[in-house]
Amino acid sequence: MDQQEYTRRRRELMNLMGENAVAVLAAAPERPRNRDVEHPYRQDSDFHYLTGFPEPEAVLVLIPGREQGETILFCRERDPDKEVWDGPRAGQDGACERYGADDAFPVDDIDDILPGMLEGKDRLYCTMGLNPDFDQAILGWVNQVRTRARSGARAPGEFVALEHPLHEMRLIKSLAELEQMRAAAQVSAEAHRRAMGVCHPGMPEYALEAEFQYVFRRNNGWQAYPPIVGGGRNGCILHYIDNSATLQDGDLVLIDAGVEIDCYASDITRTFPVNGRFSAEQRAVYEIVLAAQEAAIAAVRPGNHWNMPHEAALRVLVQGLMDLGLLQGEVDALIEDEAYRPFFMHRTGHWLGMDVHDVGDYRIDGEWRLLEPGMVLTIEPGLYIADSIPEVDPRWRNIGVRIEDDVAVTADGQDILSAGVPKTVAEIEAAMAGD
Repeated sequence: MDQQEYTRRRRELMNLMGENAVAVLAAAPERPRNRDVEHPYRQDSDFHYLTGFPEPEAVLVLIPGREQGETILFCRERDPDKEVWDGPRAGQDGACERYGADDAFPVDDIDDILPGMLEGKDRLYCTMGLNPDFDQAILGWVNQVRTRARSGARAPGEFVALEHPLHEMRLIKSLAELEQMRAAAQVSAEAHRRAMGVCHPGMPEYALEAEFQYVFRRNNGWQAYPPIVGGGRNGCILHYIDNSATLQDGDLVLIDAGVEIDCYASDITRTFPVNGRFSAEQRAVYEIVLAAQEAAIAAVRPGNHWNMPHEAALRVLVQGLMDLGLLQGEVDALIEDEAYRPFFMHRTGHWLGMDVHDVGDYRIDGEWRLLEPGMVLTIEPGLYIADSIPEVDPRWRNIGVRIEDDVAVTADGQDILSAGVPKTVAEIEAAMAGD
C-alpha cells in the first residue's frame, strides 16, 4: 500500500477527532507459541491501517494541529546485536522516512514523553479492553498528568472509543484496498482450483489443506484463518478444523479457506465431490445452495439493507428444503418459526477486510444499515444435513454444502472479487476431470 494511503487515513481520522484531541494506539504484542518460540507476528489491524508499520513494541500518537507534527511514533531503537538474531528494525529514522511519522521516539522513553503530549487535551481517543497491560499504561500516563494538577496541568477529561470512528472508516474500502482484496481473493481462487484438481478418494484432509498452504506461501500470503477441510459428515460441522480424516469415495468435501496478503483477508468456500462426480442427492442439495447464493448476491446493491441478501437466500433454502421433503408447510411460516435451523444455522455473510470477520456495525439506531459502495461482504449460504438430525431419509444424511464468495458493493450493484473458482456442477466436474 502506498504511504500516501496511510497519510490520507490519518488525516481523515484526525478530522473526525476534532480540535484539542489526542489518539493513542498500540501495536499488537508478540504472542508466545511455546518455550522460546513465538507465533509469526501479525500487526494489529487498526495499527496497520493507520501506519503500515510492521513491528511490535510500538505506539502511535495522533495530535491534530500539533505544530511539531501530528503523527508521532514510539518504536524500538536500532540494535545491531539484536538485529543479528531477529532482522533489521526501522528505528526512529526509518519510522519517519519510510512510515510517514512526523516525529519518532524510542519506545523505552514513552513514560517520560507521552504524558506531556496528553496534557491540556480535552479528549483522549483510545481502545480499551483488548490489551489490559496497555489499558493500565494509558491510565498511568493520564494519572501522571493529574498529579501535576496543582501546577496547572490538565488531563483529558473525556475518554472516547477510538474504534467507533476508525471502524466506520475501515468499513468503506478505498480503491487501493479493493484492489488488494481482489488480489488476495484471486490467490485463494487459485488454491481452490488446485484443490479440485488433485482431490481423490483416500487422500487425507490435511493433504488437501497443504495444497492451500503451498499456493498461499508461494504468493507471500498466510492463511487468513484456520482452513476447514471437511469430508462427508465433517462438512456438516461449521468450524471443523481438525482436518485429519481420510476423504471417502462418494462423499463431498467442504473447503473454507482464504489467504491474507498485506493484512487483507479473503474468504472462499467451495464444496465438491471427492471422486469428481456428484450423486443425484448431492447435486439436488448443491443446486439449492447455489440458487440461494445467486439470489443473495443479486440483493447486494446500494440502498438495500444489510439483511436483504440473507432474506433472499433464506427463502430459496426453505423452498428447497420443502422440495426435498425435509420441511413441510408454508415458506413464510417456516421462516418465522425458524424451522430451517437444523439445516441452516448461520447467517449468509459478514463484513470482510483486514479481519476476516471485519469491523463495522450491522445496525444503525436499531435498523439494518444500508449497503454503500466500498463495503465488502461475504455471501455464504449453506445446507448441512447431518446424521444427527432425526427423521431424515438416510439418502440425504451427511451432505453438507456451503458456497462462499467475496462481494464488493459498487455504485450500481456488486463485484465478485473471488470470481474464477468453478461453482456450477458442470464447472466443478469438468475441473476435477482436468477439462
